[in-house]
Amino acid sequence: MDINVIKKLEKFFRKFLHQKYRKGEIIIRAEDEPQGIFYLEEGFVKKYIISRKGDELTVNIFKPTSFFPIGWALNKGKNYYFYEATTSVSVWRAPRNEFIEFIKGEPDVLFELLKRVHRDGLLTRMTYLMAGNAYMRLVAEINTYIKRFGKEENGSVTIAITEKDLASITGMTRETVSRGIKVLKQKGLVEFSRNKLVVRNIKKLEEELLL
Repeated sequence: MDINVIKKLEKFFRKFLHQKYRKGEIIIRAEDEPQGIFYLEEGFVKKYIISRKGDELTVNIFKPTSFFPIGWALNKGKNYYFYEATTSVSVWRAPRNEFIEFIKGEPDVLFELLKRVHRDGLLTRMTYLMAGNAYMRLVAEINTYIKRFGKEENGSVTIAITEKDLASITGMTRETVSRGIKVLKQKGLVEFSRNKLVVRNIKKLEEELLL
């Protein structure tokens, strides 16, 4: 995110309530009215929904400098999602009405939010979640996550993620995810341990979506 936008966000949010959450704590519960808009200063927050079958489906992972819940802030609709701290988390919470007035007067903040949708591959993710087969959905998710959270190491990119996480993110079973990972391994595109995925060739992984 642009450093000037970050400074504006921090200046605005730091006028309000500061809160900390431990790993595993729920920040916002589904069906509850959010108490405001949260600016994530430190840590990671998972947004998810519980299906009718009781499965947890991850919708998004927020990293520092993110703010949420944006859908509720802009539309004032009902909140259907859980927001849970996946690490120790530090946030600032602003009243919705004051946040709306703030972004109305700061078009560069809105522009940055729009850029994130395209830069982080969220539109591609939605396309493959709706229309792709299981393998394509898995590849699309991995591509999205390496762009957002990947760390470069010796020419490869590493993300901290488990098969359980990938199953929750894609809405597939762990068995289906395991089969997809096996194919990617056989093609020499990834290496996978218990909680770490290493992508050896990002370009070739992206090309899998074009097959």
